[in-house]
Amino acid sequence: MAYWLLKTEPGEFSYDDLVRLGRDRWDGVRNNAALKNMRAMHPGDLALFYHTGDQRQVVAVCRIVSEPYPDPNAGDPRWIVVDVEPVRQLPEPVTLAQIKADPAFAGWDLIRQSRLSVMPVPDPIWHRIAGEG
Repeated sequence: MAYWLLKTEPGEFSYDDLVRLGRDRWDGVRNNAALKNMRAMHPGDLALFYHTGDQRQVVAVCRIVSEPYPDPNAGDPRWIVVDVEPVRQLPEPVTLAQIKADPAFAGWDLIRQSRLSVMPVPDPIWHRIAGEG
């Protein structure tokens, strides 16, 4: 199993939206590095659900429930999507400010490549934020 971080603007699609739907397609990713990360996803992988914009915080855990497949709305086979389902909300969100202030997160893509919308989460960081495996 691999761990990921998925960023979304909560005004467009929030964790509450995913909970309400029960399962949905993670789409709209166009960055080549983020798409490469999505191509490495498999059903059962877990992801940190990160709200961007004014919130800038990890709010929940979700699960990848499909293999990557071409985005049916994109018209370009290079653009892919995966389906996700909610797992659980974190007891307390973990803010970007907290992450930047903690040396344990130094070197993580969330800090180094702040515009990347889909990224791997190393095991030690996953356990520090999500507390599960």
